[in-house]
Amino acid sequence: MRLLPPFVLAALVLQACTMVLPQPIPTPIPQSDLTSCHAVGLEGLVGAHVSLLPTNGAWSSVRIIKPGQMVTMDFSPTRLNVRVDNAGIILSLACG
Repeated sequence: MRLLPPFVLAALVLQACTMVLPQPIPTPIPQSDLTSCHAVGLEGLVGAHVSLLPTNGAWSSVRIIKPGQMVTMDFSPTRLNVRVDNAGIILSLACG
């Protein structure tokens, strides 16, 4: 039996060690009414720039979600999620 040259063997071992990581699957943010995060009345801001969002709301926190941004799956009913486009225009608002 003939042995492979060491550089070929090393190349085969390295090729076997490469791992392709799966791409994350974008998960939709659960849509809910805006009562649990006390953001009722903000629906009129959809289509406006995110800078117009009030900073002193009754919600516990605000999460600005940009296109392609990964977000955690934890659900906080008192958090306001603001989905924006690349220009900072509000696309949707949801509690969670």
